[in-house]
Amino acid sequence: MRFADLVRLTMGSVIHGRGRAILTALGIAVGVAAVVLLTSIGEGVHRFVLSEFTQFGTNLIGINPGTAKTLGTSVGVFGTVRPLTIDDSEAVRRSPYVIASVPLVQGNAEVQARGRKRRVTVYGTGSEMAEAFRFKVELGSFLPPDDPRAPRSLAVLGAKMARELYGETNPLATTIRVGGGRYRVIGVMEPKGTMVGFDLDDTVYIPAASALDLFNRDSLVEIDVLYEEGAPVDEVERGIRRVLAARHGDEDFTVTTQQQMLDTLGSVLNVLTFAVGALGSISLLVGGVGIFTIMTIGVRERTAEIGLMRALGARREQILGVFLTEAVVLSVLGGFAGLAIGVGGAWLLGLSTDKLPVSFAPQYIAMAVALSVLIGLVAGILPALGAARLDPVEALRAE
Repeated sequence: MRFADLVRLTMGSVIHGRGRAILTALGIAVGVAAVVLLTSIGEGVHRFVLSEFTQFGTNLIGINPGTAKTLGTSVGVFGTVRPLTIDDSEAVRRSPYVIASVPLVQGNAEVQARGRKRRVTVYGTGSEMAEAFRFKVELGSFLPPDDPRAPRSLAVLGAKMARELYGETNPLATTIRVGGGRYRVIGVMEPKGTMVGFDLDDTVYIPAASALDLFNRDSLVEIDVLYEEGAPVDEVERGIRRVLAARHGDEDFTVTTQQQMLDTLGSVLNVLTFAVGALGSISLLVGGVGIFTIMTIGVRERTAEIGLMRALGARREQILGVFLTEAVVLSVLGGFAGLAIGVGGAWLLGLSTDKLPVSFAPQYIAMAVALSVLIGLVAGILPALGAARLDPVEALRAE
């Protein structure tokens, strides 16, 4: 049998039974479209989360109280021999390659100004926070480099916080109350938006020592270290460990580089993307069952045709090739139709909303199309083998 005859027989069969062919290909198309759409959403979330964490730069190191335990995370204040203090933050600043060391205390408090009240997140920090995290001040200035142990009662408002309390009025030099304490407003930050659900604009920044008193804490939540671009991160990390271990008498703290955080986060997000892609692939299996069913019915309906082909000299492997080619054609048509639907749907979804990031994952798209062809091939094997094994005489009698 010539290749041209194989193509003619295959396409003739598909066109003759186009109703069934469309339904069969549709099963594969739905599966491929589901994989493309779900993995595009997963990849979009992956890139969005990583971009959120890297917007502050990649040369940051976080120090938390407590040592890393079996889950690989800090056990916090309750597992530490000595708390992290402002003096620790000042000592870390003197480590090699360190540009800034930022103490951080976080809590929730009621803020009052001009007869208005609002409960928001309050960050106790140092004067270098804006530099370390690439924050920009819109009005006034950030916290000044006071004595970190006895700072003045100054506050900087997030953009949304200033708008909610003061409207269009300039808040500089006014007084607000944060959890009962009085603070003078010296600055308003530029809008920063949200980071993984945290609104960075609806907040107040006060000195770390003031926040420790406000929240009745004896330990910092974290110390964030900004080091020089291009500096050897391993050497920076070792320097920080040496300084803090000498002060604490033991390594009762956890040092995490931003690259370690990004690697861990990336691994989790990769698993998420793979999981949603696997869920979409279930539809491909359903499409494979459809191909198997249609091909089995097709063999029964074309028994006499198979007998005539065998009587005219067609070999078993040629009969096998005809039906396998038909199965692959159906799966390829469905695969590319699903690809078009999935890509188009993801593109429209990305246009319709900014809150749901969408980004195509080429490796998963190629895998979905390849898997659709493989499923079509596998699903067509048994019916094709059955057709190839038919006895020519018995097949002709079926007429």
